[in-house]
Amino acid sequence: MTDELLDIVDEWDRVVGQAPRREATARRLRHRAVAVRVRDAEGRIFVHRRTADKLVFPSLYDLGVGGVVGAGEGYDEAALREAEEELGVRGLPAPEPRLKFLYESPEHAWFMAVYEVRCELPVRPQAEEIAWWAFLPEDEVERRLPEWDVVPDGLECHRRLRRWYRERGGGGPA
Repeated sequence: MTDELLDIVDEWDRVVGQAPRREATARRLRHRAVAVRVRDAEGRIFVHRRTADKLVFPSLYDLGVGGVVGAGEGYDEAALREAEEELGVRGLPAPEPRLKFLYESPEHAWFMAVYEVRCELPVRPQAEEIAWWAFLPEDEVERRLPEWDVVPDGLECHRRLRRWYRERGGGGPA
């Protein structure tokens, strides 16, 4: 997966070139990514710990599924593809877009499109991607955050989603 081709984008998220994923990561080239908050039929949030051999953020906890957007691929298409791949399911409803922001750190730069989806199918998470997983109530996720090493972009997605719901007068989907 480190050789997949990515669109490289400018500060307005316009495509300006392409590069293999490993090069985009090594050279901190701005590209596109998606994050999908997954809830089960009871409204619990899918959380997981990434495998130790992941290129970015190995062995850290994450509060959603997702990944990079391939060259020529749209955000919506990538969100559904990534969610189905990582959860090990087929036939998910289309993830619903919530927000998009530029995630930047000294090592990374990407536009992150954040989605949500309800998964009522039995999940079989991808063993190459996910070392541990569970569906947890939101209050339990909040209690565990201080003790977990969470991927920084996933934590930022979580915070922004909470703010997004507060601004709309609610705490999130039931």
